[in-house]
Amino acid sequence: METEARDTSVPRARWATGLIFALAFAGVAAIFALPGPEPRRYPERIPVRFWHMWTAEWKVIVERIAERFNQSQEIYEVIPLSVPGAAADSKFLLAVAGGDPPDVMAQWNPVIPRWAESGLLMKLNDLMTPEEWDRFRREAYPAVQKIGIYKGDLYGVTTGLNAWACFIRLDHLREAGLDMRDFPETLEELMAWGDKLNRFDASGALTRIGFLPMGLHFFAPGFNGGFYDWDTGEVLIDTPENLAALNFLTEARRRLGFDEVVRFQSGLALGIGNIDWPFITGSYAIHVDGQWRVEQIAQYASYLEYDTAPIPPPAGGKPLFGWTNGNFMIIPVGARCPDGAWEFIKFWSGIAEPERAAEFYTWGGWLPLSPAIAEAPVYRKYVEEHPQFQTFLDMLPSENMHPTPPVPYQVYLFDRILSADDSAMRGTLTPQAALARLQREINREIASRREFGYED
Repeated sequence: METEARDTSVPRARWATGLIFALAFAGVAAIFALPGPEPRRYPERIPVRFWHMWTAEWKVIVERIAERFNQSQEIYEVIPLSVPGAAADSKFLLAVAGGDPPDVMAQWNPVIPRWAESGLLMKLNDLMTPEEWDRFRREAYPAVQKIGIYKGDLYGVTTGLNAWACFIRLDHLREAGLDMRDFPETLEELMAWGDKLNRFDASGALTRIGFLPMGLHFFAPGFNGGFYDWDTGEVLIDTPENLAALNFLTEARRRLGFDEVVRFQSGLALGIGNIDWPFITGSYAIHVDGQWRVEQIAQYASYLEYDTAPIPPPAGGKPLFGWTNGNFMIIPVGARCPDGAWEFIKFWSGIAEPERAAEFYTWGGWLPLSPAIAEAPVYRKYVEEHPQFQTFLDMLPSENMHPTPPVPYQVYLFDRILSADDSAMRGTLTPQAALARLQREINREIASRREFGYED
């Protein structure tokens, strides 16, 4: 995350010069000392160099998709290269500055606004036919369009959304006399369920959290708030709606005890892996997490009795709400073969032949770009085998799922939102004070950008 108040975006010519000097002593040799791609299988074709950050079993899936594309036509050969995530952005920026970027890159970092503003990315709608552009705007899920659009132009096509919903332990419900058929319709009712599901030891220390809402960026849209007006492009910070959300989250934490929750969570595994996820181990009865957990549970804890459901809205709030991000494909300015890169993006994403692309989404357990993919027979079969996955599909048509605001200081903004959230959750600042501080920080950032001639 960025921690400096000043954004690093600059016009391309100045940016390129400054970048080279800034990174000259930052391990450039190590970045470029990476394994090369496999020998070419179709040397007579036009090469399309494809960078991505997947490793291990995910790398195998990505290479299968690339090979499927290569088998589907006789003009281009996509050549995939796995770039370690820690070096990926630096390697990309150095390659663009040096005039030798990849033709296409898969990303999941929040780079589109900053790189688009700096003139580093091609507008993908310029590569689309008018029919493709019109169909994309009509058929792609709202969150897909929000992630890829900057100032009205498309810079990234999503090949796998992330959405978050409630994971519910059915054995814990039975123990508390609760029934999934009566799952709460409001967030307040879900909090009451959480009270019944909390468990403590003889000393009064938490041993299980029933339900604890976490993440202002997740919950603000449900309170009719959020950090961006998608119609006007205005960044929203210290609003009554956002304050209502932070007050609710803080009160939920206070009821369990600020320090008690910190102690409880500090004893948990990070849960990034598989079997050590705290929901699987029983530390949470109801926990909010992403759709990829469905696949993990199937592989590593198939014995677990659980269900999924959207986070219920607060009374008077918006349903099917939340924060979203995902994997997306970009084409840098200076790509040698943008046409081949665009053909590959269409192939993988399902903009071209969604039924064919549906199979790729099942390989990764990814959420699709459009309803045409979600409704394809191969994808429906996947959902039948993983019925808890349907919850996440049901959320995709919602207009209430928002990524981080698409502003050039996006990373800084998200970092400061998390900091304000953390201060309120630890009880070191009141919700009012935390949001007021966040507003001042963003005001300073905007003023700084204006001083140097950048747009908001």
